[in-house]
Amino acid sequence: MSILKGKSILVTGGTGSFGRWFVRRVLAEHDPARLVVLSRDELKQYDMAAELGHDPRVRFFIGDVRDAGRLWRAFDGIQVVVHAAALKQVPAAEYNPFEAIKTNIHGAQNVIDAALDRQVERVIALSTDKASSPINLYGATKLVSDKLFVAANAYAGTKSTRFAVVRYGNVVGSRGSVVPFFKRLAPTGVLPITDERMTRFWITLDQGVDFVIDMLGVMHGGELFVPKIPSMRVVDLARAISPEARLDFVGIRPGEKLHEQMISVDDARRTVDAGKFYVIKPDADWWDGTPWETVSPVSEGFSYTSDTNPEWLTLEQLRTMIGG
Repeated sequence: MSILKGKSILVTGGTGSFGRWFVRRVLAEHDPARLVVLSRDELKQYDMAAELGHDPRVRFFIGDVRDAGRLWRAFDGIQVVVHAAALKQVPAAEYNPFEAIKTNIHGAQNVIDAALDRQVERVIALSTDKASSPINLYGATKLVSDKLFVAANAYAGTKSTRFAVVRYGNVVGSRGSVVPFFKRLAPTGVLPITDERMTRFWITLDQGVDFVIDMLGVMHGGELFVPKIPSMRVVDLARAISPEARLDFVGIRPGEKLHEQMISVDDARRTVDAGKFYVIKPDADWWDGTPWETVSPVSEGFSYTSDTNPEWLTLEQLRTMIGG
């Protein structure tokens, strides 16, 4: 039976790329009792309600994770929370640093406090590969957020609320991603590439939603889950979108990495290989490692980076994923 069947679920940032797809999939496949979409934009909520055929199981809350009082109200009767709200554009976070802090860090703590006060059963927060060994503010705020959600299990005490984190790479076609950017520029015959060596982890919205739902079913509280997903070369992506375009190498932007990382060498000391995904266990006195003690640890010196990943997407696979 689905972990979400008959549950009251809330998604922060529910009108974003992940939120919209998560809501569609859960309504179609998991038969929730109620699904609450919390976001700041009433127009996006209006459009989303129409797209969903005004499904009576869906509720729309105007609100911001920065507003603790609004979260307390919205979490009334909620059993499962998926925290997808974030300011995630790297340049915007660099230019507006404290705005990113207020949403990605203060907002995370507000979600935690509301979940504890309202006795939510399970909370899973979405992270990013940029949170591992971060070099930009967005990644740094998400690393802090990850640590807040892991530590929240200690604050729960005797309460039944449990928190976990999922961390994955770039999502194909999400708003603000490179795919719509390249498609928009393809008619010009020139695609800008920061560096011909650049690699990224790659995941579809369906895969991201599946992973979140699967981890809601196996989490015990305190884990940081990392899926095993393929890498791609950005130059291959450009060629998949526009084979004839000239590639203009413009240099790495501030706050950008040549290769992304999801598990560092230091985190690997607490990481186990669960087959289709990795689990980074918390380094905390309260952690009961029993749920994962039979799972093999990763090898000494292991790290999970997009350039050393054993799985790579071909040009044909990239074309299929982007609908080209």
